[in-house]
Amino acid sequence: MQKFWKEHVVLRLTLIALLFILGIALVISGWKMTGELSGLGIMVGGVVVLLAAIFVYNAPYED
Repeated sequence: MQKFWKEHVVLRLTLIALLFILGIALVISGWKMTGELSGLGIMVGGVVVLLAAIFVYNAPYED
C-alpha cells in the first residue's frame, strides 16, 4: 500500500484536500448545533474524517 500512495501523488493530494474540507465543514456545522446531541455526533464524524485525512497523508511514510 505504501508504494501505491507514493506513485499516485495527485490522487493522494486530492483525497487529502477533499477529506480536510469535508471534515472541517462537518465540525463547523455540528458546532452551530450547540446543545443538541446530533450536533455532537456530526462533530465527532468530522473529527473521524479529519483523522482519515491524516492517515492518507502519512500512508507513504509507513515503514
